[in-house]
Amino acid sequence: MKNMTPFQLIFTGVFAVFILVGVIFFSLSKGSSSGVVSNITIWGTLTPTEYSVLEKASGIYGDDTLNVTYVEINEASFDQSFIEALARGAGPDLVFISQDSVLKHRDKLFAIPYESYSERAFKESFIEEGELFLSTEGVVGLPFSVDPLVMYWNRTMFNNAGISEAPKYWDEFFNLASTFVVKDTSLNISQTSSALGEYLNVTNAKEILSALIMQAGGSVTVKNGEVVSSDLVNKHNETVVPSEAVLNYYTQFSNPSNSYYSWNRSLPSAQDFFVSGDSAIYFGFASELSTINLKNPNLNFDVSSFPQARGSNEILTYGKLTALSIPKTSNNIAAAFTAANMLSGIGSLTELENMTGLPPVRRGMLSNKPTNPSSVVFYNSALWSRGWYDPDKNRTATLFRNMIESVTSGRSSISTSVRDASTLLQTMLEGKSF
Repeated sequence: MKNMTPFQLIFTGVFAVFILVGVIFFSLSKGSSSGVVSNITIWGTLTPTEYSVLEKASGIYGDDTLNVTYVEINEASFDQSFIEALARGAGPDLVFISQDSVLKHRDKLFAIPYESYSERAFKESFIEEGELFLSTEGVVGLPFSVDPLVMYWNRTMFNNAGISEAPKYWDEFFNLASTFVVKDTSLNISQTSSALGEYLNVTNAKEILSALIMQAGGSVTVKNGEVVSSDLVNKHNETVVPSEAVLNYYTQFSNPSNSYYSWNRSLPSAQDFFVSGDSAIYFGFASELSTINLKNPNLNFDVSSFPQARGSNEILTYGKLTALSIPKTSNNIAAAFTAANMLSGIGSLTELENMTGLPPVRRGMLSNKPTNPSSVVFYNSALWSRGWYDPDKNRTATLFRNMIESVTSGRSSISTSVRDASTLLQTMLEGKSF
């Protein structure tokens, strides 16, 4: 590895690497000996072109002790490909893994001991959502990227309605429905305030509902020690179970008999309805900014923070977080950790931001606010981002859909829907620990 000054080592956050590498070399007897080139394979969903830019920025490119091979895996088949490769003994040495998959794969991932990478150093380096990758044994992944949930709003529609700014709180959406919704006598909606109340055509419905539950003081899952369990029916000292209060609020907007009725399942997807100029507000991720611009370059819109619960002591939104983790089966744990530290360092994260427009996951980088107004929203939202331990993101997507549709269809009461969802979620979590 090329020599670096002490300042560079501290500045890029790789000082701890050399301590850890020594621990892993001698205590685990894995990795390569000094002076020997280590061959490591990294799996992820980035394109090879995107990865090559990060590789050069991080210093992996051309390194005389690391020979890195990157393999792009389709996001839809990633989990299955990873499991099958490990079963064949052909898995990667390093993997990009999302926060909603880390619990599912926890038993396959190496935990970096806190003696080598302290919990304090981790918390001082990365955003709070990154702590989902902290286990009782150590650090399971180094945060790499975050994609926070934000609010896009149609400036033209707001201007025409005489409203000067986007809503900040959820209780404002009742009045917005009365202001923006246009429907005929058959209750067919041609214009709306926002997409809330359904699942299938509400883009990001699972994430929106998750954020609302956390804002209300609840959570979807909770970790006590190593054990992860459902938290949907926990009252958390609130007057009403947070998840029940949220489900009640959310489903009101799809009830035709309600004065706040503003969405139904016959409408296009929430993103498409917003892009067409027929929806005043859209809840999407920071990464969707370029897609919205591409679909309708003439749309006059802006970006604001995800709305909050009025009176709450903490600002929260949902964030899609990706980290770099080391599979237990790797024969090059020390080299893989070196690569992970470089890729999660300031150099490569700066290039990642330039490529994607997403905010960085490092606290130090977030303290330097950009001049671009959208990026300012994304930077703040990165600090506010949260998530939860998801046992199986596809199965829980179905769980959220059923929880919503059982209420909107009248099959179940709100309390019964939440209780049934919690029971099923707990079944999914059996045997899972972190």
